[in-house]
Amino acid sequence: MRDQTHLQHADPPDEPARRRRALAEVIGADGIAILAATPERKRNNDVDYPYRPDSDFRYVTGFPEPEAIAVIAPGFAEGEYLLFCRERDPDAEIWVGKRAGLDGAVADYGADRAIAVGEFDAWLGRLLDGRERLYLSLGTHPSFERRVLEGVERLKSQGRRGRPPAQIVALDRVLHEMRLRKSEAEIALMREAARTSARAHVAAMQAVAPGVREYQLAAVLHYEFELDGMTWAYPSIVGSGANACVLHYIENADAIADGALVLIDAGAEYRGYAGDITRTFPANGRFSEAQRALYEVVLAANGAAIAAARPGVPANAPHAAALEVLVDGLIELGLLEGSRDAIKDDERYRAFFMHGTSHWLGMDVHDVGDYKIDGEWRLLESGMALTVEPGLYVPPGSEQAPARFHGTGIRIEDDIVITEDGCEVLTADVPKDADAIEALMAATGDRRGPA
Repeated sequence: MRDQTHLQHADPPDEPARRRRALAEVIGADGIAILAATPERKRNNDVDYPYRPDSDFRYVTGFPEPEAIAVIAPGFAEGEYLLFCRERDPDAEIWVGKRAGLDGAVADYGADRAIAVGEFDAWLGRLLDGRERLYLSLGTHPSFERRVLEGVERLKSQGRRGRPPAQIVALDRVLHEMRLRKSEAEIALMREAARTSARAHVAAMQAVAPGVREYQLAAVLHYEFELDGMTWAYPSIVGSGANACVLHYIENADAIADGALVLIDAGAEYRGYAGDITRTFPANGRFSEAQRALYEVVLAANGAAIAAARPGVPANAPHAAALEVLVDGLIELGLLEGSRDAIKDDERYRAFFMHGTSHWLGMDVHDVGDYKIDGEWRLLESGMALTVEPGLYVPPGSEQAPARFHGTGIRIEDDIVITEDGCEVLTADVPKDADAIEALMAATGDRRGPA
C-alpha cells in the first residue's frame, strides 16, 4: 500500500483568505470585485463533465462548488467577503452529494456572510452603489458578465437615487499577476503534483514493450495519478514513432513498434495545481545510434535552459539558451546548413523546433500571467514557476533531414520554480539521461512484447 501521508498537505485554509486580503488592497476602499464559478458543462444527454472550479474563482475562494458568486467589497457593512452559493438540499444531495450550504460557506470557507445564489440580482444594486470601480473578469463567463453589467445599467437608470461605478477594470489581469508568483504553500502543492507525475512516468517506462498500445501506457499513467488521489492536469499525450512529431497528439491509439521512441507528455493535478512532464524513451529499452544522437542534443538544450533560469533574467532566457544548443546540434548532425546566427535569424530551425521552450505553470498547465511588459520580456522573479521543454521533431519524409532521423520526435520537459539564486527542478525524480533511462528499463526485464 502506497504511503498516503503527503495527501494530507492540502492548501492551508488561510491561503484564500490571504489572497482576498491582497486583492482587497489592490481594489481599494472604493472598489468592488465580483467573480463567478464556472458553470457545470454537459458532456452528453444527462451526463455532465466532472466539475472543476474555475482557477481564478478557486484561487480567491477555495470554494469547490458550481453556482457560486464571490464578492470582495472592502468596507461593506454586511461583510467584506460575501459568498452567494447553493443552499442545502437534502433531496438533491441524495443524488449528487453534500453541499456546503450557507453555514458551510461561512464556517469552512471563510465567508463573512453567505447568501442564497438566487438572491444575487436583488443584492447587486446595493453592492455596486457608491463604488468608484467595478473589478470584473472580462470574456471568461460572458452571460454572467452581461448580468452584472445589466445591474450597472439598472443603477444608472435610478438617477440621483443610485451611483454606479464610474470605471470597470479587468479583474482577471489583477488576479493573473497575483497568481504568477507562487507562495510557499502553492510550491509545496506543486512538488506533490510533480512527485506523482514523475512516479507515473517511471511506471510507464517500466511497462512499455513493443506491441503495447499507446492507450495502455496512458492507463498506467492515470492509474498512478489516481492511486495518489489525483487526476490528469491535461489530456495525456502518448505518441510513438511518427506520432511523437504531432505536438498535441492525444489519440493514443497505435501499437508501439519495436525500435520506436515513445514520447509521453503527461502530468497529475493535485489540489488544483498541475504537473507537466515530458520524457522520450525507446520502446525496446535501447536507443538506436540516430535516436541517441538527436536525444543528446535535446537533453543538452534542456540542461542549458535550466541553467539559464534564475531571477533577474528575461523570461525568454531559457528559450534563448535552448535554441542555441538545438541549432548547433542540427548543424552538426546535418539537418541544417549555415551559421547559427543566420539560421536563427531566418528561423529555418522551425522545421524541427516550432514551439517555445517554456510556459508558466500553476493552477493551469499553461498558467496565466503576461510574458512581456510594455513590449519587453519581463524579468523572472523568485516564486515564478515554469516549464523547460525543448524538442526536435523530424516528420516522415522530411526533405531536409537524413533518412535515419525520419519519424523521430523527442521532447524533454521539466517543471521548475525560480528561487533566490537559481531554480528548483521539481521533476528530477524521473530520469532523463539516456544511460539512466536504459538502465531503468533494463532492470524491468523482458521487452519482447505480447506473444
